[in-house]
Amino acid sequence: QVQLVESGGGLVQAGGSLRLSCAASGRTFNMGWFRQAPGKEREFVAGIAWNSAITDYTESVKGRFTISRDNAKNTVYLQMNSLKPEDTAIYYCAAPRAYTIGVPTTARNYDYWGQGTQVTVSS
Repeated sequence: QVQLVESGGGLVQAGGSLRLSCAASGRTFNMGWFRQAPGKEREFVAGIAWNSAITDYTESVKGRFTISRDNAKNTVYLQMNSLKPEDTAIYYCAAPRAYTIGVPTTARNYDYWGQGTQVTVSS
């Protein structure tokens, strides 16, 4: 069983930055960040392979967000720069139960989820 705890969300003005953290207990493989805005489906934001060799991003955050991990701390990060009001959502960290080739981009491929952290970007 893997437990995930996110932190780092908050309220920021457009153009600002936030860094989200996801602390994991237990063994993790590839990791992902998802987000869900009110009235919308949960969407993939970014993912990273277990050894950081592969990263993937949804198109709308490329060049603005960076996913990274520190395996010694069993923690994954999401650095978010140039934030926009449309980035407002609850952000979730997720992990699959087993190793997968590549970085999964759909929620059904992830088995463990954190409780989420709210990110609000004001215009």
